[in-house]
Amino acid sequence: MEARAYLRYVRISPRKVQIVLDLIRGKQVNVANAILKHTPKAACEPLVKLLKSAAANAENNHNMDPANLYVAECFVSPGPTLKRIRPVSKGRAYRIMKRTSHVTMVLKEREE
Repeated sequence: MEARAYLRYVRISPRKVQIVLDLIRGKQVNVANAILKHTPKAACEPLVKLLKSAAANAENNHNMDPANLYVAECFVSPGPTLKRIRPVSKGRAYRIMKRTSHVTMVLKEREE
């Protein structure tokens, strides 16, 4: 049995989110939560909410034991990119890409 949670259109680059997801993949939920709370990255704040949401889904929707949950899968894929213009010298314009991410987290129960 598995519980999923999705985080869509978060305004942070997928490359930055991937660094944080690599830290928590395969860890127990409480250990992953502690890692996210003590890692000084911008992606950690929305990922803590996502982890709590996935844990709540597992407990309430699938009757899984919260003590045995671990992060089985977590991955990020790029969302739509917001394209902006930045004025520069001599009347030119540079393109700014404001990237977004879609994050998926899957929790499973450890068999003991």
